[in-house]
Amino acid sequence: MTYSPTIAYITIARKEVTRILRIWTQTLLPPIITQSLYFVIFGAFLGSRIGEVGGQSYAGFIVPGLILMAVVTSAFSNVASSFFGAKFQRSIEEILVAPVSPSTLLAGFCTGGIFRSLVVGVIVFIVSLFFVPSTITHLWAVIYFSIVTAIFFSMLGFLNGMFARKFDDVGIVPTFVLTPLTYLGGVFYDIANLPGVWHTIARFNPLAYAIDGFRYGFTGHASTPILGSAITMFLLTSVLGIALIALLRKRTGLQT
Repeated sequence: MTYSPTIAYITIARKEVTRILRIWTQTLLPPIITQSLYFVIFGAFLGSRIGEVGGQSYAGFIVPGLILMAVVTSAFSNVASSFFGAKFQRSIEEILVAPVSPSTLLAGFCTGGIFRSLVVGVIVFIVSLFFVPSTITHLWAVIYFSIVTAIFFSMLGFLNGMFARKFDDVGIVPTFVLTPLTYLGGVFYDIANLPGVWHTIARFNPLAYAIDGFRYGFTGHASTPILGSAITMFLLTSVLGIALIALLRKRTGLQT
């Protein structure tokens, strides 16, 4: 019987998706509640005092950022915890003894993160409609930046899971890396308004390009050239994917 990468991929991806749906109260519900609180606090309570940003209400301005923030956190946390859990429980060894290629292994685990993050993103968007009316100006930008961001942060979560040695390590990166990237990425403000050094720092934040491009899909306005943001995210995602496959071929980070 010959090895089929398609069957191997489907098997891993189905396991990941099934796990997400089985424990939906832990995987899908929490980010929805969290983002709803953001809508209430920043949109309803503070939005009326802040006024307009870029010719639209503040509540409408933060909607794309909050949706993508939910996508980012869901994609990252899902893959990081799932892959580390597979290492901790030694179930990863069952995959390693099978003729599964590194790219298939990576794609299978990341599919779970992509699935969860996009489902959460759609639900958060629906919830946002109860707080502020939103219109999509450029559908291609919404689809492209949501998918490429989900892929990038799913792979970043995979990288975290690879090098984690204990469960505490899985929570370190979201606290000290993901949170700063999120809050310095323009979720609650336009990065074009950042002064001096902070504006320069934002230019090195991949999430700033993702949020700006995603917001462009809703408002039609971008602080950076939309093509440049699209290419930047594609290149960063490609480089990270190639690096992960190279690490997997060397069996790096596959044991606790």
